[in-house]
Amino acid sequence: MSKIKILDELLSNMIAAGEVVERPMGVVKELVENSIDANAGRIEIRLINGGLDYIEITDDGCGMDKRDATAAFSRHATSKISEVNDLWQIRTMGFRGEALPSIASVSKVTLLTNDGSDSTLVRVEYGNVVEAKPFGAPEGTTIRVEGLFYKTPARLKHLKSANVELNLILELISKMALSHPEISFELSNDGQIRIQTNGSGSLQETIMAIYGVGVAKKCIAVDFEDYDFKVSGYIVHPAITRATRQYINSFINGRIIKSYQIQKAIIEGYKGYMMSNRYPIAIINIEIDYKLVDVNVHPSKWEIRISKERQLYKLITNGINETLKREMTPSDLLIDNLTKPQQAVVHKEKELLEEIDLFSYQRQPILGSIQEEISGYMEAEQTHRFTYLAQLHGKYILASDEENLYIIDQHAAQERCMFEEIQNQIMEKKVVTQHLLLPLVIEVNPAIVNQLDLINEQLDCIKLNFEQFSMNSIVTREVPYFFEQIDEMHFVQHLINEILEDKQMSRIDIRKEKIASLACHSSVRFNQYLSIEESKTLLERISKCKQPFNCPHGRPTMIVISEKDLIKEFKRA
Repeated sequence: MSKIKILDELLSNMIAAGEVVERPMGVVKELVENSIDANAGRIEIRLINGGLDYIEITDDGCGMDKRDATAAFSRHATSKISEVNDLWQIRTMGFRGEALPSIASVSKVTLLTNDGSDSTLVRVEYGNVVEAKPFGAPEGTTIRVEGLFYKTPARLKHLKSANVELNLILELISKMALSHPEISFELSNDGQIRIQTNGSGSLQETIMAIYGVGVAKKCIAVDFEDYDFKVSGYIVHPAITRATRQYINSFINGRIIKSYQIQKAIIEGYKGYMMSNRYPIAIINIEIDYKLVDVNVHPSKWEIRISKERQLYKLITNGINETLKREMTPSDLLIDNLTKPQQAVVHKEKELLEEIDLFSYQRQPILGSIQEEISGYMEAEQTHRFTYLAQLHGKYILASDEENLYIIDQHAAQERCMFEEIQNQIMEKKVVTQHLLLPLVIEVNPAIVNQLDLINEQLDCIKLNFEQFSMNSIVTREVPYFFEQIDEMHFVQHLINEILEDKQMSRIDIRKEKIASLACHSSVRFNQYLSIEESKTLLERISKCKQPFNCPHGRPTMIVISEKDLIKEFKRA
């Protein structure tokens, strides 16, 4: 008896749906790509409950006649390719002819379309055409999807919450808008507009709509090419960074792609201009001969295969690096708010340095018996133990007591103080806040705005609460007092990224550690001159720390040189 069976069309469509439509985002992606292929100038996406209950895509594209409107629901029915050779030079977003029949096999679909001559309505319920008739509609196409996966409960149970599903769609449409600035996109959920672009064709205006004015102002145009590739778009000034790679947007001929190698090339181009573990914001489109790229690698079309990939890697890396070299000025590399000490202090420091440099070249931290002695002294809270001497090169504070000389790394010491002070406030639930005369507005992408409840839940321990300010910004009117000592923009953006990326942040002990650690990153920088009073205050703060000898990352905060060692060094013993 034969074991091999030819699957019927409905079952084939349902299997295909498992490949191209895993969740509401997959539906939106396929339908919006169809709208783009229909030369739409405006695309509206309306969702209910994050797309779980209802998805509607409306465009002003070319539409379909009555024959194509029904044929579109047949598997492998497509206007995009007609022969084998077409497969090797795909110029459209879609081409398989699987999207509509696959979606219709696992949902209720209503199609309204008008090509300027015919106006047609087609309704399909879980693979069965239930209605097809002439019906009045504006020129273009509207597709409504309801009851997604209701008849396939195994698929339905794997969907996440409405908020998670909406967030995935927001990320997708943000990237689609950036890849097609000539198209106006509007996305709403439960009647609230979440993304809106004007379709003017200006990529910088689209960047402003998605990432905010602050990012758009820091955009640097890129435009370079070789014989096979042309790269254009914008990279954002390395002063603005993110904690994840998700802001690196790369497109091939306007198609959204996922390519580790291209991401890596972009990051490599920033080398020397950005700290490790930070990532740039970039919107890069690569124009390539369609014959050099295979987009038929995966049903969802996220992954592609590029010929001459190594050549493209070098072009992107070198092009971005050269652009940054050309655009960056010496002032970009200076530390902000550099405070010079008074002239008298400078002279005093120079005199002292001439003496200190004679023996400091090979000293290591001495943390044995001296450290134990200091610990005992500090536990007695004799906080004025240190006598301030000078500041060295904006990096170190020189101090003394009756028996020892201390060389204190001011940044490491500040980090330790910030870490313990903030952690203590969180642990004791005594975070002190202050109301702001001017609210703090943070520009973020729409997907982050959508997750404000999660963010506020995690930030409750530092009494920080945000509200939506616009489609791509959030606002707070009250902040902890320690914000006076940190770069609040950098801290909040980094912390939000950590909350959304690090699953362990839900554990309260990890969260407290993380918040304190992140805060210390924005404390006094190396090479930042402190006034005498600021230096004395820092000495007093470090003397109160439970563990004053290392910063939260393990680096020593101070080197201790005893009087005995000095006598030995000067050959007086």
